[in-house]
Amino acid sequence: MKVIRQIPEMQNFSNVCRQEGQKIGFVPTMGFLHEGHLSLIRLIRKQCDVLVVSIFVNPTQFGPTEDLEKYPRDFERDEAFCRDEGVDVLFHPIEQQMYPSPYLSYVMVENLDKIMCGVSRPDHFRGVATIVSKLFNIVKPHAAIFGEKDFQQAVIIKQMTKDLNFEVEILTGPIVRESDGLALSSRNKYLNEQERLNAAILFKSLRGAQHDFKNGVNNPQEIIEKVRQSILDIPGTKIDYISLVNPETLQPVRRVHENDRLALAVYIGKTRLIDNVALGK
Repeated sequence: MKVIRQIPEMQNFSNVCRQEGQKIGFVPTMGFLHEGHLSLIRLIRKQCDVLVVSIFVNPTQFGPTEDLEKYPRDFERDEAFCRDEGVDVLFHPIEQQMYPSPYLSYVMVENLDKIMCGVSRPDHFRGVATIVSKLFNIVKPHAAIFGEKDFQQAVIIKQMTKDLNFEVEILTGPIVRESDGLALSSRNKYLNEQERLNAAILFKSLRGAQHDFKNGVNNPQEIIEKVRQSILDIPGTKIDYISLVNPETLQPVRRVHENDRLALAVYIGKTRLIDNVALGK
């Protein structure tokens, strides 16, 4: 496995691969890899000749009061994981190269970035769209994969890719969960023992909504309110949002259909966690 830290070197490597007719697959990450990331690596590994994983904790997607400095990092551990999974290139750029001073250019996907997570994190998706655009121009992949845990992010990246004519196929991988249903996340590390037990209510409430839909409940407000109450029954929880939306437009639905997405963001103590399910699955 090759480790590349310089942008020109990564671009040159990708240019050679493309000239040789090799298909480049790409998994962008912020590191501290877990089984969710590894599942994405395994999915796209089957579909490409050259697999690139990036590790870069992107400062522009963190708000002024968020956890940029605390975000967990362990490059040696991540490098070992990637090597074991057969990754060809690990791209680990330094911040000064990605955002040289002065840095003035950003990418925004209007409307989709102002709802759901975008309400409490107003600049988050501007940072996401910007870094993904830059990585696409550096890595030059034929295909890139994103996890469905960050469902809104995946929808925004698909829209951005289409609007800006990136020749990149966007794939998604299913959420990987712990045995009690909690979606794997690097931020789970922040939970203490009791909070970790309490966090199981997120998936439990989402599964309850799926059960209600299966049994004929299709009023979105009724579903949302039941989820809200089940979460608030757990001490130390604070709801950021619960939304029941169309999976392509992210607009709230008036009547629930099978593929509509129930998504939420909830604070367990001081840790903000997100999750979602398709109601009919």
